[in-house]
Amino acid sequence: MKTMKYVLSLFAAMLLMCCSTENGEIKAQTMTQKMYITIGSETHSVTLVDNVATQEFVSRLQSADINVTLDTNGSFEIWGPLGFSLPTSNEQITAQPGDVILYGGSNICIFCGTNSWSYTRLGHIDGLSESELRTFLKIGQSNIAVKLSLSSETTAVNSVRRTASEDGACYSLNGQRVDSPSKGIYIRNGKKVVL
Repeated sequence: MKTMKYVLSLFAAMLLMCCSTENGEIKAQTMTQKMYITIGSETHSVTLVDNVATQEFVSRLQSADINVTLDTNGSFEIWGPLGFSLPTSNEQITAQPGDVILYGGSNICIFCGTNSWSYTRLGHIDGLSESELRTFLKIGQSNIAVKLSLSSETTAVNSVRRTASEDGACYSLNGQRVDSPSKGIYIRNGKKVVL
């Protein structure tokens, strides 16, 4: 019996070392890797909790950004399907403004208010007040385009403009203009040509 009490005491001590409390909420260990949420032209960082769900999520984000379409639920969150499932470690928690939560293993919820449910915590948006979160998350709207990534930089080529003087110009395969091409493979007017 003493051995069982000792094991349980040791387990409780290990739990306390892994977690700290703040305002009655348990704060889990966090990852050094940040995730970024982009809505419209605004991007904010997310401090991720270190668990099996976020580890797999980061692994997926290393391959490619994830784009989701989310909808407002009440006035406290936006949520929607990820398009894939992640492992869960659900627990009864009260989500706080800024929390990023996995619901049902395949849905992402981003909170600007509070709600108690059985969730897997993914992380927390850094540095935004509740009113700033409401604006950023476009609370009240539906079909909100959200990009999840591991980079805070967004790059995109919106269009390529060709001037009349560039028509017929040759470019090497690495994109450099070649004024006097010799024999080889080049790009001319957007097509591969052999000279």
